[in-house]
Amino acid sequence: MRTYIIRRLLQMIPTLIGISIIVYAISAMIPGDYITALNNPNMTDERAEQLRAIYGLDQPQYLRYFTWAKSMLTGDMGDSFQHKKPVMEVVNEYIWNSFIIAFASLILSWIIAIFAGVFSAKFQYSLFDKLITLFVFICMSLPSFFLGLLLIRIFALSFGWLPVGGMTTAGTKAVGWEYIMDVLKHGVLPITVLTMLSTGSLTRYFRTSMLEVIRQDYIRTARAKGLKERTVIFKHALRNAMIPAITLLGFELPALFGGAIITEKIFVWPGIGHVYLNAINMRDYPFMLGFTILLAVLTLIGNLLADVLYGLADPRIRLK
Repeated sequence: MRTYIIRRLLQMIPTLIGISIIVYAISAMIPGDYITALNNPNMTDERAEQLRAIYGLDQPQYLRYFTWAKSMLTGDMGDSFQHKKPVMEVVNEYIWNSFIIAFASLILSWIIAIFAGVFSAKFQYSLFDKLITLFVFICMSLPSFFLGLLLIRIFALSFGWLPVGGMTTAGTKAVGWEYIMDVLKHGVLPITVLTMLSTGSLTRYFRTSMLEVIRQDYIRTARAKGLKERTVIFKHALRNAMIPAITLLGFELPALFGGAIITEKIFVWPGIGHVYLNAINMRDYPFMLGFTILLAVLTLIGNLLADVLYGLADPRIRLK
């Protein structure tokens, strides 16, 4: 196991180098730069050239890449053009706001998908299965912006039960438990949107996996031995149906910290996705590149964890 993990970590090095080249090349193809994105009509051409020299935007692209890559090797992602402070400080300031709603939606969507998928497979072609299938396809077909605006219209504007947006009430000085409840109240709608968007595909996945497992010979043997149906389904069938889902769980790691750009924009949630979108619009290259590489690292780590957990969950698999 240790040898496998070390080898996979070493394999990440050339992968990250390739990712960094591709990411930088794509960012270099974006027209304009931070100076032009400022869109200041009073800025003269001479002043614009001075600012480009200050930010290092006047250098050739290959030289800028090597300068950036050298800083990344030392753990320095540079300073954000917009926020005038180190990229990691900006990331640390906003990423945990995104983590709150992403983690809550992850837990809810997996719980709902597991139970819905299990019972939908057990009662295949029943009314319950048809209703679940209808709900799943509705969740998968509705775009996030439409769903978010619909929930705002119903629960925030019509009934007034929940706030329209933001993370906390404007001007609040709440602390402790009162602050937590205020954040939770503001997070209900974005968490609901993210949960509905991810529950649909997960439910179909668990339903398909359960249908394959419950037709196996060992499930029929377990029933023939007189085991309770609840034991057969949740102890034997679900346990084996969950093994392929470990691969999906590995991809959830970057999603927890990547932010939900559209959802955060709709609900004015101060998450990292909203900041990342603004960085793209403003050509904030240090933040764009640094955060993208961070997500790439999390993706590689998530894949490694999924492979390791897959080997631990299934004794037939040996990591060599």
